[in-house]
Amino acid sequence: MNDQPPRQHPLGMDTFGFGAAPEGLTARAGAPLQPGMPAAGREAIEDAIRQVHDPEIPVNIYDLGLIYGLDIHPDGSVAIEMTLTAPACPVAGEMPQQVAEAVAGAEGVGEVQVTLTWDPPWTPERMSEDAKLALGMF
Repeated sequence: MNDQPPRQHPLGMDTFGFGAAPEGLTARAGAPLQPGMPAAGREAIEDAIRQVHDPEIPVNIYDLGLIYGLDIHPDGSVAIEMTLTAPACPVAGEMPQQVAEAVAGAEGVGEVQVTLTWDPPWTPERMSEDAKLALGMF
């Protein structure tokens, strides 16, 4: 019998990908904008977020209602607070980084910080009508 505890992933998941990513997990991407360069607008950032999909659900994470907060600063930096459909989501440790990189790739975006939260828990009521339609929930 093996008395050793299971090996842990640095983000709190066991070696099989199960377990919750910790509250407050933060991912960063991007670099400061050059002085005088205009900051991206909300629509451009939302479009960038819509390029990220949960691999188990054929709907982008923005329309799933996983983005809880989006702050765009005049210097082009962006702060995002997001959640996932479940704490034990297999991509819990990867999804915030995917969001940070997608947003950092948008024109007019500087440094991006994405913070994972589990409060309040996600529910299907947060989904857009488009997402509900795509998933046959009407």
